[in-house]
Amino acid sequence: MARVKRGVAAHRRHKRLLNQAEGRRGTRSTLVRPAREALIHALVYAYRDRRDRKRDMRRLWIERINAASRQHGLPYGRFIAGLRTAGVEVNRKILADMAVREPAAFAAMVATAKSSFTS
Repeated sequence: MARVKRGVAAHRRHKRLLNQAEGRRGTRSTLVRPAREALIHALVYAYRDRRDRKRDMRRLWIERINAASRQHGLPYGRFIAGLRTAGVEVNRKILADMAVREPAAFAAMVATAKSSFTS
């Protein structure tokens, strides 16, 4: 059986890995083993933090909605409950955007939520 030299495949694989590890400090960008370890950790952090970003954004939206609805005399929980009983289906991202960019439209939403409690 013929001898197979694997240097070309290994060199290609290492080069691809080092290209992905560009911008790291020290040997993490120049040596294969530290670069591989840094890259694996980076990918794990990226995967985890994509999910964390969703949590953080939802928390931010809720804080903005709460602040804006309290200016109109209605705390967040009662505001959301009022919208739900009124049959208004608007997600928190849109509500937070309305609170920041269109205060008049948000005030109308608060009025809708308030009116659902009285009727």
